[in-house]
Amino acid sequence: MNMNQNCMNYVHLTNDRLLGSYEWEGKMDLLGIVLIGLSKELPEYDEKYELHRLLGALLSKSLSSDEKLRIMEAEYDILIDESMRKDVSVMCNLSQGIREDASAEFIMSMYKKGYTLEQIADVAEKSIEDIKAIIRKREYVLE
Repeated sequence: MNMNQNCMNYVHLTNDRLLGSYEWEGKMDLLGIVLIGLSKELPEYDEKYELHRLLGALLSKSLSSDEKLRIMEAEYDILIDESMRKDVSVMCNLSQGIREDASAEFIMSMYKKGYTLEQIADVAEKSIEDIKAIIRKREYVLE
């Protein structure tokens, strides 16, 4: 999928009789899957891409929680109360924590394979001091 393009698909169940003539009495719409492709860049506001822009803003790695809340309030008339602010902040912090954890795992993997601190810092785009701190913290946890 080209990640620079917004899209939306609807995948649903159909009743294809393969053997016999039993009439299915269940609801065919009980299971429905909607696939929404989001581009890496937040699209400009346009009615056609309203859902894409809202989801793109909420799931954006580059927007702050304040920017996300501003878009929700200004463009979608979503009432922003203290509870909503906390929820968006938690969501942003959770995704940041997941990224940091994956980065630390990557750094530890390189360290265990014998890469130098300089090589790890270069690939991870972090300072050598940051790399040392991550390794110290992870080694302490593993002991």
